[in-house]
Formats: sequence, C-alpha cells, structure tokens
Amino acid sequence: MDNITQIIITIVTVAGSAGIWKFLEARLKSRNENKKIELQNNDGIQYRDDLKNRVRNLESMLANSSDEKDKLRDQVLQLVAEVNSLRVEVDYLKKENERLKNK
Repeated sequence: MDNITQIIITIVTVAGSAGIWKFLEARLKSRNENKKIELQNNDGIQYRDDLKNRVRNLESMLANSSDEKDKLRDQVLQLVAEVNSLRVEVDYLKKENERLKNK
C-alpha cells in the first residue's frame, strides 16, 4: 500500500502543480489586460491622443493655407502687372489727348 499511496500522492501533486501554474498564468494575463484597459481609458492617454489629432488637423490646415497664399500671391502679381500696363496706356492716352488739343 505504500507504493499505491506514493503513486496517488505523486499524481495529485503533479496535477495540482499544473493546475496552479495555469491559474497563475491566467491571473497574470488578466492583470496585464486590466492594466492595458486602464491605460487606454487613462485621461492622460486620451488627452495625448486628442492633442495628436489636433496637431494633424492644424498641420493640414496650415498646408492648405500655404497653398491658398501662393495662389493669392500669383493673383496679386498678375493684377499689379495689369495695373502697370493700364498706367502706361493712360499715360499714352493723356499724351495723345494733349497732342490733339494742341493741334
């Protein structure tokens, strides 16, 4: 009977130790998952993510603004060139008008 008792105790010990390891492993995984969830729900993390989104939005708005500024600059240059040509034409017409008056 001593051999049977030792065999049964060994089997119970092995089965129990495997069960304990599985329990401890599950418990550790559960704690890690809880920590991850807490970090995701943390106000600091959410605030940081919100700031990242706002920075991306501002960068895109800045790029659009820069493109619009370049277009408006080109338009102003065209208008300045047109005004200069009109001034030359007005000067020419004034001179022509004076010449016709003096005739």
